[in-house]
Amino acid sequence: MVPLNTVQALSARRHAPLGQIEAKEIAVVRVDAAQRADEPDRDWIGFAAFLSPDDLLKALRGWWRCDAASVAAGGVLPVTLSGYVVAVLTGLDRWEKNAEGRHAFPDARLAGYVTDLATPQVTLTSNTNGDRRLAELLLGTRLASRSGGAIAYVSTHTAS
Repeated sequence: MVPLNTVQALSARRHAPLGQIEAKEIAVVRVDAAQRADEPDRDWIGFAAFLSPDDLLKALRGWWRCDAASVAAGGVLPVTLSGYVVAVLTGLDRWEKNAEGRHAFPDARLAGYVTDLATPQVTLTSNTNGDRRLAELLLGTRLASRSGGAIAYVSTHTAS
């Protein structure tokens, strides 16, 4: 059971201020709680606040069916768990494509993540000013997205 005050705090959480992002549209990666991975390059898949920043970055990187150029153009990839931004990835300028038509972003950086969503407690992991600004802007906020896959696209309503 989740305590009532935690549920109330989450329901009152502010929505992501997407209008402050320069791109007209950004991608959002939707993940589950971390589960053990049977892969040679990572031990976990998904999000867990107890993971070290290095393990969390590995757990959040994946091979996705997406429009890689659109993901890169957005400049930021918020990671959501149940509609809340729990991590922020940047460094999306370069991508690779595998034989199944999925894309990965090998230079992705973990800009920051939450260690407690109810409060929220934020850990910034990048020294790049732009990364830190995006992480501070998005972490712990509500960000609804709809898609049939792990990657969704949301409008920022930014005029250009």
